[in-house]
Amino acid sequence: MSDVILRTEGLTKHYGGVHALQDANFELRRGEHVAIMGDNGAGKSTFVRQITGVEQRTSGRIWFDGREVDFAGPLEAREAGIETVFQNLALADDLDVPSNLFLGREKFWLRLGPFSILDRKAMRAATEAALKRTAVKIPNLSNTIRNMSGGQRQCVAIARTATFASKLIIMDEPTAALGVQETAQVENIIRQLKANGEPLILISHNMRQVFDLVDRIVVFRRGRIVANLNKAETSGEDVVSYITGAKTAPEYEGAA
Repeated sequence: MSDVILRTEGLTKHYGGVHALQDANFELRRGEHVAIMGDNGAGKSTFVRQITGVEQRTSGRIWFDGREVDFAGPLEAREAGIETVFQNLALADDLDVPSNLFLGREKFWLRLGPFSILDRKAMRAATEAALKRTAVKIPNLSNTIRNMSGGQRQCVAIARTATFASKLIIMDEPTAALGVQETAQVENIIRQLKANGEPLILISHNMRQVFDLVDRIVVFRRGRIVANLNKAETSGEDVVSYITGAKTAPEYEGAA
């Protein structure tokens, strides 16, 4: 079995005459945590939307878990083992924690169409196990999402992702709107995922966070990958230089 869990070749997305993503060649190994960095509009989120089937690519190829894939939509990507925490979280405000974790994947005690009965006990037990595995602390699982802090909401979204991601987790700016303590909690969850050997793609603008959490940094600029950096062999100043275009890695000369 190859240790590469995700690979893209020439991944490209055009919106009319706008080249949002151009010839993105990317690899992620099993257990590896990689950060994707770049200015707004650099192509980071566009790249993730192509991988997860949210949008259909203009051209290019994607391999996931050893086979070439062409996801028709995010549900297919999810069924293949890719879970994503987007910035909008996609949580149901009026539901409790177990109901949100199993939203769209509910467990039933009895299935009779509109008269089906949910197995709430099983969903709660599975939720408790998921929170323990990811080190997420939610004091009251019966609380609705509406009554939770921003940090708790983010933790629920991450726990849901980690619960069902059998092969890959993607996080898009998971701490962008959080305070210091809530950010620390989310970062601890990411460290736990690393300890569990679960591969992760992290989109972040937070340089300190990136250098604390990942193995490798991939920089996007104007829709292209312009650097692929081993964290241990680079610096924040170098990363900024690649982001701003002051510097381009030798293997990407001409791409910026």
